Amino acid sequence: MSDSSYSDGVTAQPGPGLSPSPAPPRLALKGITKQYPAVRANDDVTLVVAPGEIHAVLGENGAGKSTLMKIIYGAVRPDAGEIRWEGEALEIASPAAARKLGIGMVFQHFSLFETLTVGENIALALDEPFDLKTLSKRIREVSADYGLDIDPQRHVHSLTVGERQRVEIVRCLLQNPRLLIMDEPTSVLTPQAVRKLFATLRRLAAEGCSILYISHKLDEIQELCDTATVMRGGRVTGHVSPKGETHASLAQLMVGHSLPDYTRREHKPGAVLLEVKQLSVASDDPFGTSLTDVSFSVHAGEIFGIAGVSGNGQAELLAALSGEKRGEKRGEKRGEKRAERRSMPAGAITICGKAAARLGAGARRALGFGFVPEERLGRGAVPAMSLADNALLTAHRQQMVKSGWIRAGAMHAFAKRCIDAFDVRCGGPQALAQSLSGGNLQKYIMGREILQAPKVLVVAQPTWGVDVGAAAFIRQQLLDLSARGVAILVISEELEELFDICDRIAVLAGGRLSPVRATGATNAEEIGRWMAGLFGDREGAAPSADQPAHA
Repeated sequence: MSDSSYSDGVTAQPGPGLSPSPAPPRLALKGITKQYPAVRANDDVTLVVAPGEIHAVLGENGAGKSTLMKIIYGAVRPDAGEIRWEGEALEIASPAAARKLGIGMVFQHFSLFETLTVGENIALALDEPFDLKTLSKRIREVSADYGLDIDPQRHVHSLTVGERQRVEIVRCLLQNPRLLIMDEPTSVLTPQAVRKLFATLRRLAAEGCSILYISHKLDEIQELCDTATVMRGGRVTGHVSPKGETHASLAQLMVGHSLPDYTRREHKPGAVLLEVKQLSVASDDPFGTSLTDVSFSVHAGEIFGIAGVSGNGQAELLAALSGEKRGEKRGEKRGEKRAERRSMPAGAITICGKAAARLGAGARRALGFGFVPEERLGRGAVPAMSLADNALLTAHRQQMVKSGWIRAGAMHAFAKRCIDAFDVRCGGPQALAQSLSGGNLQKYIMGREILQAPKVLVVAQPTWGVDVGAAAFIRQQLLDLSARGVAILVISEELEELFDICDRIAVLAGGRLSPVRATGATNAEEIGRWMAGLFGDREGAAPSADQPAHA
């Protein structure tokens, strides 16, 4: 792909007696620049997408991909540069203007209302008048035609995550897109659902729809995409054909250096440090998933992985483990019957040998419990607070408080140590959490917990949306931590991640835990079936939930 030409060699089919003539690309960007107060997000970016092309945009966190997509979709105005749509220079003033051109976008985080039906959610995105009955008929026709069957009468809260993504895609398809932007579209899908999505995208491309595909999963890029634009530090560093590259070469283009192989240090698992026994928890969320009889154990020096599509009880399990939701003594705070229904036995959760189900979050941390939540901004860190202030939130036991007084110097020193040790790229300890890219904020939160020397560490989605360089770093930190005897529970939707670092693996589906397998004794296909809830009684589990097994 040439940086200097908008045509990119695309030619139209000639009519009788006519010679071939260049056809303009669907989208052409030239010299796109966007400056924010602290960073130049896009610096002289050129991008060309042909009709029917599946075009990947690769780059580490903070490379400028999201800003560029928002410019294309009209959500952000560039400071300089030119946008050409099918050969004509124009400005895209808003998402509504982008949709009128035929640009659709499926965001990484779905924008659906739980209490509305599929049809009502889709109607909210339409810019033209509609009749709900006629719209429902169109939804059925279009979804069936593309193999994305969805009932427009169903409420969103009753849908699986994969079905919700279908809603987002169908919503775009109803607008007859000529360019479809997909942002991390497979981060919440089972392997089987990924295959269906790829079939849909290939059909759309065959029909002439251009697709911009943003993902950190290099195997997907190689399998699906025709071309790729690589970005680093807000600039385009190259255009490549993914199928002609290796994982290593693509990773090096993204981060500027080769990625080290994971290092596993020899060690033997020790005593059980985290144990969950027949944990049943009613969800407080009317659209959540209650846990039913969940049991597992994690040994010192072991990484235990729980896979599953989000919405299957992960949030409820994390709340129970972290102490955000705890068991209540009968009659405590609530009516007798309600308390009895909600209460969990004190021994349902054991941390370092102590019954902890009725302990609060602070008391569990005092036992040596560390926790990295899935939601970075808002739960893992307060957006408008500095990194130093965010350190105080969970690491105040690290000599940051003396005689009731906060020691600002100790906070600053701890944050600086975390930034240096975990290669957090930021403006220093006083940088606001919200100013960091997702990958850098995740490295800081992980570092904050690891530097407290936990005995048990529970991590949710450790590398979700994180570039390959940061992901490799985080996974190696977890392997090193387990080698030092820490019991680690990783809850993730990234199967590759779980197979890379875990000793044992299970699946949470519909609030129930699958059999437990040594990682080397199962495969992605079996785990994918379990993620869809297709597992029977636990008696077939091997090894048992109480026996550690290193892969």
